[in-house]
Amino acid sequence: MGFFREASVYLGLRDDDRQFYEEEGRAVDRTRSERTPGPTPISHGATAVALDEDVDITPTHAEVTPLRRAPVAQVINEPEVSAVNRITTIHPRTYNDARSIGEAFREGTPVIMNLTDLDDSDAKRLVDFAAGLVFGLQGAIERVTNKVFLLS
Repeated sequence: MGFFREASVYLGLRDDDRQFYEEEGRAVDRTRSERTPGPTPISHGATAVALDEDVDITPTHAEVTPLRRAPVAQVINEPEVSAVNRITTIHPRTYNDARSIGEAFREGTPVIMNLTDLDDSDAKRLVDFAAGLVFGLQGAIERVTNKVFLLS
């Protein structure tokens, strides 16, 4: 029997079709219809259980005791986070203006970084700086346009 056939028998997806069974030391070839009636196997997923006798299920009545409600703890209101009422827009001319971007963002002010006046190499360096800045301060960076970024 192949691996997949054994796995499907184990998982209960197909019946065990093996025809050779050991009975008192000798091999017997039986088909499914010739098997002796016995306990009925019940399969639930990968396990099989054979019931030898009928199970008598009788309902019993018991008194139900309601549970006591636990006291509810008082919820302390969290202080409301103030809305952002200002955004700093910075137009850096050189890479040396990165300090002003970092200081404004470190204070908690969202920064719009407009890099349209920079050449591509300095703009790339400032974007790399801003990416490290927002990572270090657990912020976010979003591209607004091709050379405009929002640090929040």
